[in-house]
Amino acid sequence: MRLYALCDQDMLDNKGISLEEYVNLAKANAAEIIQYRNKTADVSFIKQQLIKIRKMYDGFLIVNDKYELIEFCDGVHLGQEDLKIVDEDVVKAAKIIRSVVGADKILGLSTHSEEEVNLANEMDLNYIGLGAFRTTDTKKNISTVLGDSLDVIASKSKHYVAAIGGVKKSDNFTNVTYHVIGSGLL
Repeated sequence: MRLYALCDQDMLDNKGISLEEYVNLAKANAAEIIQYRNKTADVSFIKQQLIKIRKMYDGFLIVNDKYELIEFCDGVHLGQEDLKIVDEDVVKAAKIIRSVVGADKILGLSTHSEEEVNLANEMDLNYIGLGAFRTTDTKKNISTVLGDSLDVIASKSKHYVAAIGGVKKSDNFTNVTYHVIGSGLL
């Protein structure tokens, strides 16, 4: 199992965990990637958090949504809705985002179905997040839970696949590169 740690600010705040504690926990569990997600803060706060993480962690650092902060991390992870803000044609939107973040940075995209995986195969991405595998406390209003079909859908991807949504360290997948774990590390 390869670990992709999801550091969600709301989760940290709700559980009374500091950013430093979470990063140390991710490092202790050999996380190859940390994604920092904060859906409510302004860009300057997120930038400061990225700088703090970078000082403590030398693995891959991904920011959720805020591609304008790409210079402070190794990549950006977007949701389907983030692409549609850029352009209704999600393939075109991914090209625009890639031109902004650059070829040397990581670009990831959340997917939730075989149809979205097939569309992602047309995009210049480094990986896809696929799920939700189960329901989760860190993401509200999950409309699709893939369960055991996640691994089958993952086999359709030409990109690395990160299983998202309620994933545990003990889960076994054949076609998944990374387990994305947020509160499961706590």
